[in-house]
Amino acid sequence: MAVAAGGAVTVTTTCVRLLSAPRSLAAIRTSSFVTTLSYSKLGFFPVRIRNNEPARKKLLVIRAARTESQGVSLGSRAPNFQLPEPLTGKTWTLEDFESYPALLVMFICNHCPFVKHLKKDLAKLSNFYMKKGLAVVAISSNSVATHPQDGPQFMAEDAKLYNYPFPYLYDENQDVARDFGAVCTPEFFLFKKDGRRPFELVYHGQFDDSRPSNSVPVTGRDLSLAIDSVLSGQPVPSAQKPSVGCSIKWHPQKSL
Repeated sequence: MAVAAGGAVTVTTTCVRLLSAPRSLAAIRTSSFVTTLSYSKLGFFPVRIRNNEPARKKLLVIRAARTESQGVSLGSRAPNFQLPEPLTGKTWTLEDFESYPALLVMFICNHCPFVKHLKKDLAKLSNFYMKKGLAVVAISSNSVATHPQDGPQFMAEDAKLYNYPFPYLYDENQDVARDFGAVCTPEFFLFKKDGRRPFELVYHGQFDDSRPSNSVPVTGRDLSLAIDSVLSGQPVPSAQKPSVGCSIKWHPQKSL
């Protein structure tokens, strides 16, 4: 606020640009699953200035807890599991996927912004590769004591809403998450299977470089390239970027 000659008062307000519109990127052309999505609408938001308070710039920063997937040894076997699917009531086990050449296990949930950012594309990528012989299963291990919105009733609703082509299973006691070494959502484990040998972990990395807070379009590039390699009998590169997301919400008595 400034007082001009003659007693006139001039008030200056300031707007802060919270998000900038993303620059256009050339479409990535590969034989793998790549989808071009329209960007979310980004805007500018005014900063409110209290009465009798000097005008000044105010920057609003939205912070979200970020957890990276941790080192799980490539080549390790897929842990056994026996989990219910809330949508159908069916119980699924690892043996149900033994006839497939590859298995993708995804740890997701309902509420996490990092998962919400990818939900439609998880369904699209899964639909694309399931037609090529990939088996896919998703697991939610979050505690309903702390996050009831991740409970089985809401899991079933999410599965219907996004038309998940894969079973979405509920890990109530969180033992399966611990057996896999999962720590965040989303987190991806891609296993290959050679004949009668057990499923062997070949990829434990990110979906792609897109995050809720950046302007990178969702393509699924990293994961799709790994799946392409497995289904074509090619080795998957060992250099893999970790997945980034929300931490798994452990039961209070089982906090790490």
